[in-house]
Amino acid sequence: MSHHDLAREIAGCRTCAAHLPHGVRPVTSFSPSARLLIIGQAPGSIVHKTGIPWDDKSGDRLREWTGLSKEQMYDPTRVALVPMGFCYPGKASGGDKPPRPECAPQWHERVLDVLPEDRLTLLVGAYAQAHYLPETRKLSMTGRVRAFRDFLPRFLPLPHPAWRSMIWMKQHPWFEAEILPVLRQQVCDRLQ
Repeated sequence: MSHHDLAREIAGCRTCAAHLPHGVRPVTSFSPSARLLIIGQAPGSIVHKTGIPWDDKSGDRLREWTGLSKEQMYDPTRVALVPMGFCYPGKASGGDKPPRPECAPQWHERVLDVLPEDRLTLLVGAYAQAHYLPETRKLSMTGRVRAFRDFLPRFLPLPHPAWRSMIWMKQHPWFEAEILPVLRQQVCDRLQ
């Protein structure tokens, strides 16, 4: 199956339709040459409307952190954008609901099989980290991010770039000083 066929199959997915108050709209982007994979949480309300991954303030902040331009980020031959849940789960108190639990088990392995082995995966937020770094179950998100070197060159855990991350960054200045330069270099290396 080609990656185009897989993308069409994902676009037609209705597995979680009964649980999605705003309807089904899977949002993802990938190709066999993408050596950078960004796994986030799930699309928010803006992304649900536009169908463009990370097309919001969080995406602006993530691009700032990584040094990616919009052109680079939205070039599926270079960057794969694969959230834990492909559809907007709706609102909960204090933010969005968690990604639907059916999505990653149903689709991620098939998408990862399309991508190159020598990719770097940015695990953006606690949901992606818990799924892909299960051995770190006892660590907090901050603990995983702090221990980022333990997961390189395969993974690099990051906080979610929501507005709350600005407060988190003020409380953890080491993130900007120690991690962002390494993150930008790792990203740059995968885009070569």
